[in-house]
Amino acid sequence: MLGLAPWGWAQGQDAKARVFYNAKIFTAEPQHPYAEAVGLRGDKIVAAGTRAEVSQAVGKNAEFVDLQGKTLLPGLIDSHVHALHGGFSLTGADVGDRVSTIDELVAFVAEAVKGRKGMRDNILCITGIPLAVWSKTDELNAKFSAGTYADKPLLLRGMDGHTGWGNRNLLQKAGITKEFVSKLSEKERAYYGQGSDLQPNGFAVDVGLDKLMSVVPEPTTEQWLEGGRAAIQYLHSMGITAWLDPLADAAVLSTYRSLAERGELTVSAVAAFPQVNPRNDPSQELATIQKLRKEFQGVPHLTIPGFKIFADGVVEYPSQTAALTRPYKNTGRSGDLLFDSARFSELVTAADKQGLIVHVHALGDRAVKETLNAIEAARKANGNTGLPHTLTHVQFADPEDIPRFCQLGAIAALQLFWAEASQDTIELVKPYLDPAIYEWQYPARSLLDAGATISGASDWSVSSPNVFWAIYQAETRKGPEGVLDPNQRMPRDAMLYAYTRNSARAMNQLEKIGSIAPGKQADLVLVDRDVMTVPVEELRDTKVLWTMVGGKTVWSAPLPEIKNPH
Repeated sequence: MLGLAPWGWAQGQDAKARVFYNAKIFTAEPQHPYAEAVGLRGDKIVAAGTRAEVSQAVGKNAEFVDLQGKTLLPGLIDSHVHALHGGFSLTGADVGDRVSTIDELVAFVAEAVKGRKGMRDNILCITGIPLAVWSKTDELNAKFSAGTYADKPLLLRGMDGHTGWGNRNLLQKAGITKEFVSKLSEKERAYYGQGSDLQPNGFAVDVGLDKLMSVVPEPTTEQWLEGGRAAIQYLHSMGITAWLDPLADAAVLSTYRSLAERGELTVSAVAAFPQVNPRNDPSQELATIQKLRKEFQGVPHLTIPGFKIFADGVVEYPSQTAALTRPYKNTGRSGDLLFDSARFSELVTAADKQGLIVHVHALGDRAVKETLNAIEAARKANGNTGLPHTLTHVQFADPEDIPRFCQLGAIAALQLFWAEASQDTIELVKPYLDPAIYEWQYPARSLLDAGATISGASDWSVSSPNVFWAIYQAETRKGPEGVLDPNQRMPRDAMLYAYTRNSARAMNQLEKIGSIAPGKQADLVLVDRDVMTVPVEELRDTKVLWTMVGGKTVWSAPLPEIKNPH
């Protein structure tokens, strides 16, 4: 008989049959959410129920593993995570939570230069910049466009993945000059920060950031692999065993294939979603996706079940590219809807008919409305195919649209780690939005009460992939500036389902993963406390003890250090 395990066997070792018992077990099966024991044989779950039932189902010669009162969960699943790009935040120069002032940023950049971290050829890329920094472009230029950095191209990338800033050297390389900006339409200029004389100040958002990035060399193959390996182990340390990668370009897909061929893609499943341009001919875009599906068919643990679309941008000042039903107070503009509604409906309908899932970045209330309209058009044309078309972020929603998620069978993949009262949700947003929109920020509980399926998501490296931090945030909505609409607090069990079966549903993998049930993949996570019942303030401190994929241990916490009594 083994105690606690998997330290009783080597990491990656596959025991023939095991019974885990003496644990608080959450199955994520709504009809039978808890069990006394779980039985495995090879890479599959054989039974979950009482110890007697499980012992009988597993049969003779099984190993019995005493989990000593800890808590066993299904493998956790992130339904919107940029895993490989997130790996660069571990191997590159990401500020994390270490920078809140310009002086701290200056010190961080100096350390990166010293350690040659974040270099892409001769361009220094610093990531994870807090959004409040973008209102300080004069200070950024004083520090990084003169002196030591005058002849060094430097890119700062925002923590939201949509914004950035380049020093004058990088702007020149990218062709972002006063002459360039002056030739743009008023709408196009909104993607670039500028003074009253149209002189660029370095800030860029969405299309503008793409232009800045166009002169930054792509990571090397080895950098991709290094980042991928780091990301996989990091996510496993969080108890994550499968995920949906929503921006899977050729480099990302090739890296997943390379990792799989090396036996290093130690996940149950990656659902990769390449990006599609909804303004292009739908038939051509879908043909490209089908070609990619054939090209990567058979890669272990990798599927391409659909594609990603951006419906809009982000809401925070000064970006303000999220599409709203009422204009921003400071500009009179309503953000950017990134597709023609009729063509978008045509694309979603055609994709639905071909069996492809559509995963849409929809942040503003107008983007949410128009995306639901397109899904409704597909349902009317094709009937209910059951495909889990998904809207991610849903920072704002018209209350009239909230019941439509359930009615249309659309999933809301929510990053509720963001649902806090902070500078990013108050100072950078509230002064600029109509109150009728602002009061429906991250309307998670309203969606839940209206019957919507909510899946859990981090958007890492935008924010931490720590599931228990996200559940804490969803349940409390606390932040440094108070509580963000307590009416939208989520119950804990709903969040546990969000990060298990509902995320598996968003990947179209619920038959294989997402719960502890006979016949499913033996993906399990052992944690140090009863996450179903502990006080919410203790939930944040939950520690993963080990993570198992297909019956094999892929990560375990370091053993406690044993001190010499002498």
